[in-house]
Amino acid sequence: VQVVESGGGLVQPGGSLRLSCATSGFSFSSKFMSWYRQAPGKDRELVSRISSDGGVANYADSVKGRFTISRDNAKKTVYLQMNALKSDDTAVYYCNVAQVYWGQGTQVTVSS
Repeated sequence: VQVVESGGGLVQPGGSLRLSCATSGFSFSSKFMSWYRQAPGKDRELVSRISSDGGVANYADSVKGRFTISRDNAKKTVYLQMNALKSDDTAVYYCNVAQVYWGQGTQVTVSS
């Protein structure tokens, strides 16, 4: 199983980033997928989750209305569109497969 995040970087407050999580080695279309994040000195927290068919998505209150999760089952990839970024969004973002497999994370830094 491979889970590889990309798309992180440095962005100014109010800016946008799109994270991608490319996967292989398992039946992607049958698994719910999640994005987590971990800020320095804090516990890892769930940001968003999407059902296997993409029909249901859930978000942490802190990102509702700003972040959008989506998936492309043909490409075995899940995305996280992040808009109106705030300094509090600074963290390492991790992709998770059905609470079992994790990616290595991608750093998102929101700073002026």
